[in-house]
Amino acid sequence: MKNLLLMYACLAAATILRAQAPTPVPASPVEPIEAIVEAFRSHPIVAIGNVEFRGNEQCHEFRLSLIRDRRFTALVNDIVVEFGDAQYQDVMDRFVRGEEVAYESLRRVWQDTTQIEFEWDLPIYEEFFRAVRAVNASLPRGRQLRVLLGDPPINWDKIHSLQDLHAAMGERDGHAVDVLRREVLAKGRRALVIYGGQHLIRRNTVPGAVDDWARGLVARIEKDNLASVFTVLPETRRDLGALQPNVASWPAPSLAILRGTTLGSAIWEPRPERRPVRMEDQFDAILYLGPPSSMTVSRLPPTLCSDQAYMEMRLRRLSLVPPPPLATFSPADQLKDYCAHAGDTR
Repeated sequence: MKNLLLMYACLAAATILRAQAPTPVPASPVEPIEAIVEAFRSHPIVAIGNVEFRGNEQCHEFRLSLIRDRRFTALVNDIVVEFGDAQYQDVMDRFVRGEEVAYESLRRVWQDTTQIEFEWDLPIYEEFFRAVRAVNASLPRGRQLRVLLGDPPINWDKIHSLQDLHAAMGERDGHAVDVLRREVLAKGRRALVIYGGQHLIRRNTVPGAVDDWARGLVARIEKDNLASVFTVLPETRRDLGALQPNVASWPAPSLAILRGTTLGSAIWEPRPERRPVRMEDQFDAILYLGPPSSMTVSRLPPTLCSDQAYMEMRLRRLSLVPPPPLATFSPADQLKDYCAHAGDTR
């Protein structure tokens, strides 16, 4: 009887809490660049997820419009990117300052990261660095943007196995946090962070995990009280109209705050093998770039696929990873097939 009464009391308490909880309201779109600039006034770091799958072009175009905006350059000092090897920081510093840099040196910034895939070789990433260089050409030296390369340095001449790669890679998010701590926070600067969305989540989605915090860079920064980060999720794969019908009428791009909204109350990764975490507990805002059907992707240029030295390098690195179970194609085979259709614009 005692246990039964306790259960009833718990159920009653839960009912009261649900009744007191505010009902989520529809998320409202606002002009995204102004919202991000405003976030910088109260946060030293604003992080925007990079839609990595084959280089989403809408996400890339928004980033370019952001860094070219004078409201942004008047306030922000640094841009920390995942798609650059930190051992080439001096190369990048000289390049974005407008100095002459040999292309063979420059392209190692994105081709020699710890990641074996060809994602960063897509032309949008080189274009981003060139856009920063062009923006800086119009700014006084004291206001020029600095690009900080967040991926740990790696010597590919010493990588001969997957074990070598894992050892050399180390803690990628930990390295990015060190960069932010040393080059941004310690100097009282403001930084835009561009990393894959999984690096920016706050809450652990592994069922039964001991630590409620995720392991990415934003979670580490906030868990250790280093800074408060404003995080933005560009959602390009999920149909937001299924969660809130009027999203289809939003202008693209738009930004919406998630806390207390219909979109914010939706589950971040609605999969049975994941612990359900609301989107508002993972990110502060969502960036709407259009419906999934309107998304386009960047492609490797045929000239790169026909570059023998490049293909040998990338295939050698891809061969370090065995194909997934039951897969008929290895990662190296996938690149070969991709390049066989490199000129296909469909």
